[in-house]
Amino acid sequence: MTQSQRVFLVDGARTPFLKARGTPGPFTPVDLAVQCGRPLLARQPFDRTALDLVILGCVNVMADEANPARVAALRLGLGERMVAFNMQINCGSGMQSIDTAYRYIRSGSHDMILAGGAEALSHTPLILRQSAAEWLGRLNSARSPVDKVRAMSGLRPEFFKPVIGLERGLTDPITDLGMGQTAEILAHRFDIDRETADTYAMQSHHRLAQAQKDGTLNGEVLSAFGPDGTVYDHDDGVRPDSDMQGMAKPKPVFEKPYGKVTAANSSQITDGASWVIVASQKAVDLHGLEPLAEITDSEWAGLDPAVMGLGPVMASTPIAQRHGFDINDIDLWELNEAFAVQVLACVAAWADDGFCREVLGYDAAFGRIDRDKLNVDGGAISLGHPVGTSGNRIVLHLANAMKKRGATRGIATECIGGGLGGAMLLEAVR
Repeated sequence: MTQSQRVFLVDGARTPFLKARGTPGPFTPVDLAVQCGRPLLARQPFDRTALDLVILGCVNVMADEANPARVAALRLGLGERMVAFNMQINCGSGMQSIDTAYRYIRSGSHDMILAGGAEALSHTPLILRQSAAEWLGRLNSARSPVDKVRAMSGLRPEFFKPVIGLERGLTDPITDLGMGQTAEILAHRFDIDRETADTYAMQSHHRLAQAQKDGTLNGEVLSAFGPDGTVYDHDDGVRPDSDMQGMAKPKPVFEKPYGKVTAANSSQITDGASWVIVASQKAVDLHGLEPLAEITDSEWAGLDPAVMGLGPVMASTPIAQRHGFDINDIDLWELNEAFAVQVLACVAAWADDGFCREVLGYDAAFGRIDRDKLNVDGGAISLGHPVGTSGNRIVLHLANAMKKRGATRGIATECIGGGLGGAMLLEAVR
C-alpha cells in the first residue's frame, strides 16, 4: 500500500464580499475568480506552470461561463493544457474543491493544485414560469397565421412576472422547506430565543469590523477593481454600529409572527471568490514554500434535509472521534454562519447529553464550544454567504487565524442545503 503524502495549504486569497443590492453586481463568478487569482499567483515564488490542476466551486454557473474553472484558468494565463473543472455541492462547493485537491495530492497523483470557489448571487437568473414557457412553446410551434393568433390569445399578465431563481434554489425540493424554515426547526428543537440569536449576529458584525480595523484580513482580502474603475477593498455588508435595539427591529421572515430568523440574524446574499493553493511536501521543498497549515483530515455527512443546519455536527464529529479529540483539543472553529440560530443549534447539540448519546454515539455531551474559539473574526452574517465560495473562505481564514494565534488545531465546517455537512481538519505545520 502506498504511503499517504502530507498535504499543505500554502497560501490563499479572496475578494471582498459584496452585498447584493437588487441589481447585478459589477462582477461575474469568473471575474471574481480572476480578480483574486491574479495577485495571488503573482506573489508566488513558482511559475504558474508548476500548478497541476484547477478546481473551482460554483453553484450558479452563468450561461456565458460554462465550466467557470476552465474559463478562469485561461484568463489567469495558466495555459491551454491546464485541466480545470467545476464543483457543485451547494454550500459545500468551495470546500469540496479543497477536499478534492487534498485527496489527489495525498494519493501522490498531483503536487500542486489551485482550488477555489466563486459566486455572484446578484447575477442569479430570473426564470420563466412554467405556464409562460408552455405558452411560448405553443407560440413557436404555431405555423399558420390563424394558429399564431390563437396562441397569442393565451398571453396572460402573470407571464411577465418571472420566478427568482435564487428563491427556488434556497428551497429544498424534497421537504419543500426554505433554508430559513429549517433553521426555525432547529431554533425550536434547541430552544434558542430571538434575543440570543440577535446577540450572536451583532457580535459577528463587531468581530468583522474589528478585523477590518486592525488589519487582520490584510493579505487575505485583496482589492477588486470594477469595469468603471471603482475599487472594492472590503466586505461591504458589515454593520460596525450594530446594537441590540437595531437587531430587534426586523420581523421574522419565515415563521411569522413568532419566528426567530430575521434578515438581520441571517447570512447575506453576496458576491465573492476565494482561492487556496494546496501542495505536497515535494512541492513545498522544491519551491521553498512556507505553508499556513497542514490539511490532515476531512469528512462529509448526510442528514435529514429538514434539519440540514446540523450538518457541521454530523461532519465534524467523525473527525474528532477518529483522532480521539475532545472539545478542548480544537483551538479554533470556523462554522459557516448560514443563520445565527443554526450556528447556536450546532453548539447546543454538542453540549446536549441526550443528542450526543442518541445521535453521535457518545456516552455524554461532547462539550460546549468556547465563543472565543468560534468564528473569531465574524462570519457569513456580517460578511455574506456567496454559496459556492463560503466553504473555501472558511478554510482559508481558519489557516490564517491559526497562524496568527499560534493555534495547534482547527476545524472548518458548514451546513449544506439538501441535508449535507462538510468539515476539514487543519493542524499547525510540524
